[in-house]
Amino acid sequence: MNRRDFFQQTALSGAALSLPTPTPAPAAVAPYKLGLASYSYWHFKTPKVPIETVIDEAARLEIEGVDILHRQMDSEDNAYLQKLKRHAFVNGVDLICLSIHQSFVSPDAAERQKNIDHTLHCIELAYKMGIPSIRLNSGRWNTIKSFDELMAKRGIEPILPGYTEDDGFKWCIDSIEKCLAKAAECGVMLALENHWGLTSTPEGLLRIRKAIDSPWLGVLMDTGNFLEDPYTKLEKVAPVANFVQAKTYYGGGEWYSLDLDYKRIFNILRQANYKGYVALEFEGKEPAESGVRKSIAMLREAMKG
Repeated sequence: MNRRDFFQQTALSGAALSLPTPTPAPAAVAPYKLGLASYSYWHFKTPKVPIETVIDEAARLEIEGVDILHRQMDSEDNAYLQKLKRHAFVNGVDLICLSIHQSFVSPDAAERQKNIDHTLHCIELAYKMGIPSIRLNSGRWNTIKSFDELMAKRGIEPILPGYTEDDGFKWCIDSIEKCLAKAAECGVMLALENHWGLTSTPEGLLRIRKAIDSPWLGVLMDTGNFLEDPYTKLEKVAPVANFVQAKTYYGGGEWYSLDLDYKRIFNILRQANYKGYVALEFEGKEPAESGVRKSIAMLREAMKG
């Protein structure tokens, strides 16, 4: 290379280095991973639909995960648990939550302990199936025995005579704290849902969450359990949510119907920087096969923003 060529090449290289670096195009907003709650196929009123069938439907609809309703399971034998885990794996579906029932709102210490023991047992079940979270209930006063009647009264029931709301919160917080060591040992998050009772308001839900300083207590945000002014309430819960259940009501709801704007709800989740699963809970009277299909199509469209 002669002297003139050397200086020309050096000048060109310097010019190239001085050019501004192109700004990369903004990444597209990734849609949330969808889940399918097995509850969508069984509302406690019809013959149980096997969990295997729900896994098959999730795979067919290209849904990433299944949220198993504990009461819908056929057995708790380890062989059955491993069968479900294998069935999900070979179908490319994750098992993402085990939705269980318990109530810590009772003045009877023995009754609370029974529910603590049940929760510890279910943490073990989730661990054996490789499920990373369980749905946790606070419980309610149970002064209205019938769930149908409770729903007719919009989920509002009187406090047990002789006790206060503070009593209920203390029982619940103390009981949850007794479950945290097992949750940490098994790597299973306890996701506290806004599921009637003490957690029927954002304030009640957040009161429990803030009282317990543990990474193993999270929050499950159910979009259909705030019956009045839902969006304002969901905005309060979304920043601490670790799991979301999305209700739909094709054919009219089993107990009530809400006309939820899921584009608005997904925007709330984005604003809260939510990154977890969104699991469909179809609660309509339309046959589940079509109701679930319509719901998933609607959620996929809504999450586009």
